[in-house]
Amino acid sequence: MSDKGSPKSKKNVSVVNHKKEAEDIKPPRKSEGGLPNINERLGQLRPSRELLEYYRKKIAEYDEEHDHMVSKLEEYRVTYEEQHKLQWELRQREEEIVELQKALSDMQVYLFQEREHVLRLYSENDRLKIRELEDKKKIQQLLSLSSSPDGETTYFMKEPPAKAIIEQKTKSKRPQSAVDSRQNRGIKKKAVPMTDRRGSIEAIPEEKYKHDNESLVLQVEALQAQLQEQTKLAKEQMEALIEDRRVKEEEMQTRMERDEAKIATLTEKLHKTQDLLYESTKDFLELRYQGRSNERLWMGEKDKLLRDLDNVKLQLHPNRDPVLNMSDGAFDRAGCVEEMKSLEYQLTQSQKLAEMYREQVIQLEDELSRIREEGDVTREIFKGRSDKMTKRLQLMNQRYQDLEKRRNLEVEGFKNDIKNLRSRLKDVERQLYKVTMGFAEDMDMKRPEDLDLQILKNVRATAGRSKKLMGELKNLKSKMYGIENDLKHL
Repeated sequence: MSDKGSPKSKKNVSVVNHKKEAEDIKPPRKSEGGLPNINERLGQLRPSRELLEYYRKKIAEYDEEHDHMVSKLEEYRVTYEEQHKLQWELRQREEEIVELQKALSDMQVYLFQEREHVLRLYSENDRLKIRELEDKKKIQQLLSLSSSPDGETTYFMKEPPAKAIIEQKTKSKRPQSAVDSRQNRGIKKKAVPMTDRRGSIEAIPEEKYKHDNESLVLQVEALQAQLQEQTKLAKEQMEALIEDRRVKEEEMQTRMERDEAKIATLTEKLHKTQDLLYESTKDFLELRYQGRSNERLWMGEKDKLLRDLDNVKLQLHPNRDPVLNMSDGAFDRAGCVEEMKSLEYQLTQSQKLAEMYREQVIQLEDELSRIREEGDVTREIFKGRSDKMTKRLQLMNQRYQDLEKRRNLEVEGFKNDIKNLRSRLKDVERQLYKVTMGFAEDMDMKRPEDLDLQILKNVRATAGRSKKLMGELKNLKSKMYGIENDLKHL
């Protein structure tokens, strides 16, 4: 009997054929469980052209989107650098403006000092002019008292001569006798009549008092002009100080507003960054979860495709059913082992990611607490500085008000002093007028020979009054000089 028709021979033939077909198919490398890897099994699939075109389009779109985002980031960087440069230039301009304002205030101070110096020079010039007039009047009075002849002329030199003037001493040829001298004296006495002498003596006190009144009037006018200039200077100085204070207040207000705006923008940016950080972390976690879910779906789809592929292979090769049926249990066992390993790997990865996210959350919370503490500290510092600035501003306002009140009171006091001095000057003028009238009334014009004796008697009688008037005049001068010094030191 031949063994060809037996079932045993048929079984051997089918096994050999199956081995040959398996060798022709060249199955992929198997994993540790005896089954090939999923990626290797998918690598044997031949993708269609439509799928390749679809992925090429997707990759091109992603590249374009990436280039667009890079260009946007570059534009944002350029704009941010320009903004930073403009802010830096603006800060430099503000510093230059502050320096110029300081220089302007210093120039105003120097200008007021120069004006005060000019006013002092004016007052000194007026005083010297008044003294010059008084000296001229005294010289004229002395010349009028010396009764110079008509042909004599007196010259006044404003400056000393370049060369010294030496009088020549002429020797008399012959000495005059006592008789000649007596005759000359008699001639001189005859040359000046008694009526002219009386008129000159009567005119001396009136001219003297008139000159004194004129000098006093000039002094009062000079003091009034100096007082007006000093009040004008003080008023301008006060206006300049008020203007400086107003400018500084405006600068302080603008700085406070700018700082408040910066703080508001920074807090807003901080809130936005915190919101963006929260949203980005949330989106990242959601995308991670979606990616993992998609990965699980893809794994399921891969398994499904591989099963469909196995079914198709079984349908195409039905002779291999016994061999495949024999290996179903091993395949299921190997698939379970592989799935367990993949699940364990995913679990370890998820735990690592959870630890990493937990550490990031802790770091972000620490940074957030630090930023909040810094914000609280800066807020407290700014609040303290603002309180100090408000207190200082109130103190400066109070000082300016006190200075203004003091200035007003001093001006009122100076006005009252000027009024009192004017009234006392009028009283002195009245007393001088009474004295001159008293001279005229007391003199007896019927006896011209005793006119000198009458004048001496009147002078002796009015010596006390003249001393009193001189004392009052000295007091007035001292008060005037005191007022002048006060005006200089204002």
